[in-house]
Amino acid sequence: MAKICYHPSVEGAQHGAKSLEQFLDYAKNAGAAGVQPSNYMLNDGKGGFRKVKEIKAAFADRGMSLDGISAHCPFWVHTSAWTGTKSGNPFIAPDVAKLTSDKNEAWHEKYLLKLMDLAAELDVKMIPMFWGVAFGWELATGYPWGFWAGGGFDLLKEGQERFVKKTAKLRAHANKLGLKLCHEIHPGTGASTADDFLMLVDICDGDKSLQVNADPSHCWEGEDWETRFNKVAKHIYACHVKNFVIRRGVSLRAMEPNWTKRAMQFTDLGSGDLNMQRYVELLIAAGYPQRYCELTGKATAPLIVEAESAHKDLDYCSADGIRYVKNNLCFPVAGGSFEDGMGA
Repeated sequence: MAKICYHPSVEGAQHGAKSLEQFLDYAKNAGAAGVQPSNYMLNDGKGGFRKVKEIKAAFADRGMSLDGISAHCPFWVHTSAWTGTKSGNPFIAPDVAKLTSDKNEAWHEKYLLKLMDLAAELDVKMIPMFWGVAFGWELATGYPWGFWAGGGFDLLKEGQERFVKKTAKLRAHANKLGLKLCHEIHPGTGASTADDFLMLVDICDGDKSLQVNADPSHCWEGEDWETRFNKVAKHIYACHVKNFVIRRGVSLRAMEPNWTKRAMQFTDLGSGDLNMQRYVELLIAAGYPQRYCELTGKATAPLIVEAESAHKDLDYCSADGIRYVKNNLCFPVAGGSFEDGMGA
């Protein structure tokens, strides 16, 4: 019998208004076999984390798989705090947001080290995340204005040195615990392209903790998802399933805060510009499900739904995405060529 290598799952960051138990019940009712809770869902409300046995019991009681811990926000804030940006404040407790940049960064480093300890106790191997703007906002734009190098300065070289130094303790702890910090290649982060990410690996001497969370919905400025994920194929240890649409004639870089008016809009899985079936097939060719199952000992790898929409209710859109993955993307994998039986 042909083997199914995927199971439907869902990311929790967008559902932060729900408790862990409420999120698990929502996902299970929609047809998910597992979830990827956000780090906030595991907080105890007292500055620490919930007890491991409580978290495990919540999953066991519902027969759900724990498919990683989404920690995009604290990682991004940690590597971006040095810039003094306020754009991470919605993810930060008010008392922490008042700290100086150095103290803010130190607070998040300590928090992330504890989060990794929790992940290890929960037998989680992958932490989907993204590094912040370690190279500065000039380079994060991807456009050389103002200039990136000149008399006495080189922003790229300075950023490389900054990234290596600021992430050293986190990477070392991840390696000690056998964790993969899976960067989501994404505009406005420490790596916006496949080549950016490969540069991070190179300047960190091939650090084994530096891996990729594949998400095709961030490939909307030239580098298509096939090019990107074929380049970093061996680094893909986690994934999100998400779709988008580009509105013709509208600038991608307009200063427009309203999602309904932006050029790039996230959508439900079935109506965006991307072919989701081709995407999950590429993940098989890239070795993602095989790699995930080998590291975790699980029978199937999660396809983590992150369906959002500028127009549709979030719970409706995410539940529809879970059903879409379950019905369309968790297919039996070919055991050989379709030509094998011809002429038999």
